[in-house]
Amino acid sequence: MTAKDQIQETIASNDVVLFMKGTKSMPQCGFSSRVAGVLNFMGVDFADVNVLADEEIRQGVKDFSDWPTIPQLYVKGEFVGGCDIITEMTLSGELDTLFAEKGVSFDKDAAEKIREANA
Repeated sequence: MTAKDQIQETIASNDVVLFMKGTKSMPQCGFSSRVAGVLNFMGVDFADVNVLADEEIRQGVKDFSDWPTIPQLYVKGEFVGGCDIITEMTLSGELDTLFAEKGVSFDKDAAEKIREANA
């Protein structure tokens, strides 16, 4: 199976996928840690893919999304963005809206707490 096929299968079989450096319980970079932290705090059930464990996946996901950086968040098969975009969406409430529209369960109170802490 090619890296592209693996990436496509992972995205297709999970509602929320974070391609990141490290894992959701042990992130290996600050940007990955921030996005995983937001998702964990909001109680989102997500699959984590450690791109450091496989160079083909690491480069493959960049090619797949035509996005040069890691982490990368996918929701219901759709590429959402990297750390800066997810941070902005979280603070604006757009991430809540996206999750609600896509039927992804999350803790609305936790999302509000993130916004209050960053106001």
